Amino acid sequence: MSGKDLDIYVHHITRVEGHGNIVVDVKKGELKEVKLEIIESPRFFEAMLVGRRFPEAVHIACRICGICSISHTAASIKAVEDALGIKPTWQTETLRKILMDAEMLDSHALHSFFLAAPDFFGVPSVIPMVSTHSEVIKTAINLKKLAHDICDVMVGRHTHPISMVVDGFTNLVTEEQMEELLGKIKQAQKEDVPRMLDFFSKLKFPQFERRTNYNCLVNPEEYPFYDGMIKSSEAGVYKPRDYKQKIAERVVDHSTAKHAFGPVKPYMVGALARFNTNYKQLLPEAQKAAKLLKLEAPSYNPYHITLAQVVEIVHCLESMSRHIEQLLSRGIKDERAERPPLAGWSAKLPPVKKSWGVGVVEAPRGLLIHEYRINGNGAIDAANCIIPTAQNLANIEADMRELVPQILDRPKEEIVQLLEMLVRSYDPCISCSCHLLKVDFVG
Repeated sequence: MSGKDLDIYVHHITRVEGHGNIVVDVKKGELKEVKLEIIESPRFFEAMLVGRRFPEAVHIACRICGICSISHTAASIKAVEDALGIKPTWQTETLRKILMDAEMLDSHALHSFFLAAPDFFGVPSVIPMVSTHSEVIKTAINLKKLAHDICDVMVGRHTHPISMVVDGFTNLVTEEQMEELLGKIKQAQKEDVPRMLDFFSKLKFPQFERRTNYNCLVNPEEYPFYDGMIKSSEAGVYKPRDYKQKIAERVVDHSTAKHAFGPVKPYMVGALARFNTNYKQLLPEAQKAAKLLKLEAPSYNPYHITLAQVVEIVHCLESMSRHIEQLLSRGIKDERAERPPLAGWSAKLPPVKKSWGVGVVEAPRGLLIHEYRINGNGAIDAANCIIPTAQNLANIEADMRELVPQILDRPKEEIVQLLEMLVRSYDPCISCSCHLLKVDFVG
């Protein structure tokens, strides 16, 4: 609306470990300012890692996030292994890939069902949906329980895994346990996936597009969560060790979380970035799910991040099923006698072939990078961690900057809803959680 004045102030994001504000200033129909203020107290995990021997550092790193503990553990382990020149066995990497799939399933189910879905029904939380959509909520609980069962059996627990360590596992899952998990996965594919797809296929997503730079892992052999090169849709493919040549973090005055920028800035990481880049490598059932949901690659609508997460849920179930069947066909072998995992303070360290290492994985919310410099005593001298949400913050602001002028003629309540849904679509972790925005209009 020409000549419209609008002051939007989002104060104290709720349902989150942390705090954030959103500020939008429109004067006489012209957008003057858009900021996503992050006011959460800084967390100094990188400093906590310095001086620790690498076996202990892995267990510290996993505590950066209670939702993405497997991802942080995997990135930390990979950084150590890269620094020490360790190449894990096929069995170890396959078990890790199953765990990554399980975490993706757990986190995506949490966001898509419990945090995003209520927006489509005009309710403040998932609680009212228990009575109106009981079977859908049961489906979500089933999927989350399955993910936790997998992690419990394989590494003791999902949040802060116990037995997932450098070059192996301190406790090895048995074939009987994997056969039981395989049965549960196939049951979820048969019963829960159809209900999930039917539910999300009926939701009407806001129409908004903004093309940006999409960054994620790429791997010619698979739809990668665990390993690969890094690809920028605008700047090409590069090695994980070269990430500092393409990604730079900087402090912004309105946020205690740093913003990350790429060679083409800003950029998006996460489920939609992966979907747009690696669609052809989705497993067959996931591609069918995308067609059912009418999600086409590339999609430039950030609200479709939730749909991309649903597609990845289908992919992860099929991926876990395939990996477990491969393990069972080969037989799960106890490799600890020949290659004892480097887990404790008393572990004998191998010769340090490299003084530094980089580990990159795809956490549920996107590209996660750990970099360590390790000295000859096996202690970490320096650490750098780049978190997915830090990479998305500038892109969220860019989305809002383009969205707001398009919806100025809408009622205030509708603007509030669209802004909340946009931020929630990114599934952000200000303090390792997802957030509800309370929007107040001033003036």
